[in-house]
Amino acid sequence: MTKLLLPVLAALALLVGCTETASQRMGPDGRPVPVVYRITDRDVESIQVRMRDGINAIREEQRLPPVELNAQLTSAAATHSRDMSVQRRPWHFGSDGSSPIDRVQRAGYSGQFLGELVSETFETELETLTAWLGQRETRSVLMERRMREIGFAWHQDANGKLWWTLTTGTPQQMASMAGR
Repeated sequence: MTKLLLPVLAALALLVGCTETASQRMGPDGRPVPVVYRITDRDVESIQVRMRDGINAIREEQRLPPVELNAQLTSAAATHSRDMSVQRRPWHFGSDGSSPIDRVQRAGYSGQFLGELVSETFETELETLTAWLGQRETRSVLMERRMREIGFAWHQDANGKLWWTLTTGTPQQMASMAGR
């Protein structure tokens, strides 16, 4: 990671600490007891905005253009998060054999699909973003120069496990100009 990226990751860590989670309890063995990060319907917009803003903070440090949330990409992400929960595994193929491209097309996205990130965790959205940034392959999806739109959604199981999906794309007019 570049030296410029380290302050941004530190800022993300501070934001993670500011998200609404219960205080850490200690178990009889003296180790922290996991805290379930419960998401309610009223949290949806703020979680999506935190993810967008976290991505944009990292992209700004790298002098990349910002991204905006897109309803169709978010719909595709939500569908896939529920499906991963049903399948009980974080991966890019739907139970019907669909690919990420199939899902964004079904959701009516007219732009160019660029990538998809998935995660199975009990962690918050910003902890998940930090983990994605820590891996070369997933970080490259977030740092794609052509990316201008994201979809971000999740499904939470009764036990608190979260199935996160982030889809990325570029608007049709930009994709058309790149093809010229």
